[in-house]
Amino acid sequence: MDRLGHAEPFEVLGISTSATESLGVLVDVHSLQEVIDVSRHNRPPGRRLSLAAAVAALAAALALLLVTAQPASAHTMRADAQSAKAAAFSASMAKLWEDHIVWTRMVIVDFAAGLPDLKAAETRLLRNQADIGNAIKPYYGAAAGNALTKLLRTHILEAVPVLQAVKAGDKAGLTKSLAAWYANGHQIAAFLTKANPQAWPLSMTASMMKHHLDLTAQEAVARIQGHWAADIAAYDRVHVEILEMSNMLSDGIVNQFPNRF
Repeated sequence: MDRLGHAEPFEVLGISTSATESLGVLVDVHSLQEVIDVSRHNRPPGRRLSLAAAVAALAAALALLLVTAQPASAHTMRADAQSAKAAAFSASMAKLWEDHIVWTRMVIVDFAAGLPDLKAAETRLLRNQADIGNAIKPYYGAAAGNALTKLLRTHILEAVPVLQAVKAGDKAGLTKSLAAWYANGHQIAAFLTKANPQAWPLSMTASMMKHHLDLTAQEAVARIQGHWAADIAAYDRVHVEILEMSNMLSDGIVNQFPNRF
């Protein structure tokens, strides 16, 4: 069947029109017959080709085209499958990192308002760090995945003194807690660079992590101080940033392990 959903058989050769069209060959049977007739009348008797011989030659040529076209079709199918697998992986990574900022926000909101579900939100947020670590294990191994989870748990736990200092108006405590928080961010950046130095150079990962912490801190301060419009704007910026970071990480893994996708 051709691309239009219906096909006329190429009855002379026993090959469907769709097969010829898939090779970019459109055959007009009547035109073919005219060419063969002219050839028969114009050639000397000893060199005339019979209709059967001409048809056989054309059939052989088309058969060769069909055979040689198969690797290209198979390659296209493999490329489509790889693209689909890479897209699915990218989507799953984006979901994990969106969970990261969503549950971080829930913790900030609960902490600022003193809501009773704070502990439950913290537990869910910490689970997300394990989910992210598990996501890289198929590529970098269990030890690396566990190491990333540990670094990310520290990233969450060291944000607590930051929130407490902001809420208490403790400038000295805030300076100290921010220093520890940013130091952990640099450790996460160094870990990622070691895993994939070509795709994730330290200049990139360090800048990425600093930007993430800057935006999260702005969100937390605005929320705790009751600047609602600034709080919402900060969260929107965090959302854009985390998707950029997720894309950078998933693209780096796909390019580092092309045979897995």
